[in-house]
Amino acid sequence: MMVRLYHCVSARSFRALWMLEELRLPYELNMLPFPPRVHRRSYLELNPLGTVPALFDGEMRLTESAAICQYLAQRHSPRALNVEPDEADFGAYLNQLSFGEATLTFPLSLVLRYSRMEPLERRQPQVVDDYSKWFLARLRTLEPHLAQHAFLCADRFTAADVAVGYALLVAQQLHLAERFTPAVAAYWQRLQLRDGYQRALQAQDQAARQQGVSPLPASEQVF
Repeated sequence: MMVRLYHCVSARSFRALWMLEELRLPYELNMLPFPPRVHRRSYLELNPLGTVPALFDGEMRLTESAAICQYLAQRHSPRALNVEPDEADFGAYLNQLSFGEATLTFPLSLVLRYSRMEPLERRQPQVVDDYSKWFLARLRTLEPHLAQHAFLCADRFTAADVAVGYALLVAQQLHLAERFTPAVAAYWQRLQLRDGYQRALQAQDQAARQQGVSPLPASEQVF
């Protein structure tokens, strides 16, 4: 059965879309307005969390973006986008998959919320500043490795690069990319040049327009 992905423009579900395009798997892309739990209440029947992504592969449902990266890589790309247990970088690979979400994307979600999404009277400049610094401090830990290697693990592009690369996409939308360290900035440029990344951007834009959803990411929408 064809994979089905429920997605909001440039939300965490972009990781799943990017993976699908890297793997060139056939899929059905269902676009949702952001946030779907508010603007598409029927979606709660598919994912009671009301969040994206929701990916269906037959009877399998996954709702965590980093887990989807690992699932798709392990199932469809062994020893390519996946890193196997007998490879030296297996532990680093698992660590970076989680690092991209738990360590990097978490603070950015607070920056987005308290700089763009809350009503003006509830915005919190101190929260925005503090969590921007938190994100950048943790991102800098990648600098020594990326100064010596093109990608995060096993000297090849893997699902870990998708997990971390998505965080860099959000940071760029929040105007933090100009504060990246040199090797991180060069790494982000390499990721953006990938055909899979470019196809994912095009797929979400085309599907959003066809399905009547704003093609703008949350960072550019008016709430």
